[in-house]
Amino acid sequence: MPFDDDEASRVEEEESPGSSDLESALINDTLADVTTQPPLVLDAATPLAEAIGKMQHDRRGCVLAVEAGKLAGVFTERDVLMKVAARPMDLHSTRLADVMTRNPVTLPADSSVAYALNLMVVEGFRHIPMVDDNEHPVAVISMRNLIEYLGSFYSRDVLTLPPEPRRHARIKSREGA
Repeated sequence: MPFDDDEASRVEEEESPGSSDLESALINDTLADVTTQPPLVLDAATPLAEAIGKMQHDRRGCVLAVEAGKLAGVFTERDVLMKVAARPMDLHSTRLADVMTRNPVTLPADSSVAYALNLMVVEGFRHIPMVDDNEHPVAVISMRNLIEYLGSFYSRDVLTLPPEPRRHARIKSREGA
């Protein structure tokens, strides 16, 4: 039984999503559409041992540090490696404020996915805190969040790519079994 034109179009659309879906998501979707969990927020006076313990327990790549309820800094896994592991310190007496990155770049939740992605690539950020109009932290966007979100538009295509796509074009015979 042959497909009619409508069903053929639907099948083609399901099998290979068009770039218009991705382009639309990049431009029209906001960071609020991408974030899935509340941020890990601690007071800047929190001992470093407690902050690292919470990061491990909650499986988070960063902590947002607040002073008087407003975002004061961010402390990431990279900070653990570059600032903490690099020098001897007492993790129980060192405060989060002593090693966090102060005044981090932030974005509002209504920023576009494309803007956040560009900022992260250009500046080399893995995490960007999202704040409200009063500078209260509301979420963290990570490069992983963005990649997973954008990858969902190509899930079938990406999962069926050959291991080395460029090499695949030069192969004259079939690989493997």
